[in-house]
This record gives sequence, structure tokens and C-alpha cells, in this order.
Amino acid sequence: MWGYAAAPIRKDISRSRLKGDDMMPLSMAKTGEANIIKKIGGKEETRQFLENLGFVSGGMVTVISEVSGNLIVNVRDSRVAIGKEMANHIMV
Repeated sequence: MWGYAAAPIRKDISRSRLKGDDMMPLSMAKTGEANIIKKIGGKEETRQFLENLGFVSGGMVTVISEVSGNLIVNVRDSRVAIGKEMANHIMV
């Protein structure tokens, strides 16, 4: 007989994200939600540029507003505007 695997039990998303099990690009984060930066991707120059703006692994970032994928975020007590492409390199 063919067997079917049971459907996986849904994890508590917020707890899972805090443990680091899940990552998503910053461009997908909800407005007003504080997120921990888990990884910065891209070429070395891109990573250095984002680090100079305050985006470092382990840091906190909050999306203030979003228009067409472009974001205004709060990082290190400063508001920074970044484009969608840059936001896709920041994993939270």
C-alpha cells in the first residue's frame, strides 16, 4: 500500500523567526515590525555599503514605510531609505 506522510505541525512563526529557523528578505517584512538582521548578502561592495549605513548581522531594523518595494527603515536610531534591490540583500 502507498503511505502518506502526515501533514507537518505548523510552527509558531514568531518563535521560529526568533530562533533563526526562518529567513526572509527585508523587502518582505511587515511595516512597524522589529526584525533582527540575520545575514547580509551580495557582493563585497554591496555588503560594505549596507554595513556603512548601519545594517549589520544581529542588529535591529524596523520598516517604517514601503512604496513600490522601496523602503524607509529605522536602523541604529536613524531613518534610511533603500531600494528594493538592496532590501533583498538584507535577510531578517
